[in-house]
Amino acid sequence: MKVLLTRAKDRNQLMSEALEQLGVSYIVTPLLEIKATDTTDEQNAIAHVNSADIVIFISTNAVKFSSQAIALNKHKAATFYAIGNATFQALQELGIASLSTPADNQQTEGLLSLPELQDLSNKKVVIVRGDGGRETLAETLIQRGGKVNYWEAYQRTCPLIDKCIPTQWQDAGVDTIIITSGEILHSLIKLVPKELFAWLLTCHIIVPSSRVKEQALAYGLHQVTNAKAANCKAMISALGL
Repeated sequence: MKVLLTRAKDRNQLMSEALEQLGVSYIVTPLLEIKATDTTDEQNAIAHVNSADIVIFISTNAVKFSSQAIALNKHKAATFYAIGNATFQALQELGIASLSTPADNQQTEGLLSLPELQDLSNKKVVIVRGDGGRETLAETLIQRGGKVNYWEAYQRTCPLIDKCIPTQWQDAGVDTIIITSGEILHSLIKLVPKELFAWLLTCHIIVPSSRVKEQALAYGLHQVTNAKAANCKAMISALGL
């Protein structure tokens, strides 16, 4: 087994360490770049957070970039929610208490199953996320009576990558690829040329959710495993290690 790790820069360390301990060979090629959103709407977003009853963090990057703009640990009025254990831990490291998704469902659907979010009549909700993304969460919260605003605290782009990199993956014997988001999957498909797609079809693709699995299947990939979370433990388990 030779694993390709594709998360954004500085986000592959835990998987790298885990694979090294297991004696599994790997290559790191970030297929996603994360940076703060350059927006004039930041002050409006902060005002929404300051008046919110509920603040939901989509990812660790949502925690990272919003905390650079506002002292989240001084916000006492709102209840904070985290999607996924890694996001929960990121808030915890800042000294912020939050409610997290159930252990058996670390995705949006898991958050929406929490009893505290069933009746949101007249509740002000802020979803902290990157630019774009799914609307399922906001739509459901609105249906439950919530008044929802977004804070798009960061943006995701595909980094510049040499066109010869996919050939190097093939030559190195990569047969397993870790994908932790739909954006990374899109970058992978965009980067791999048509003449190497037969090789890509032979690779075992590990994805974090049923949604990304559906996207992978739609691209024509068929050896796809849903890890049901993007964290290191879930990915290692999905690898069968």
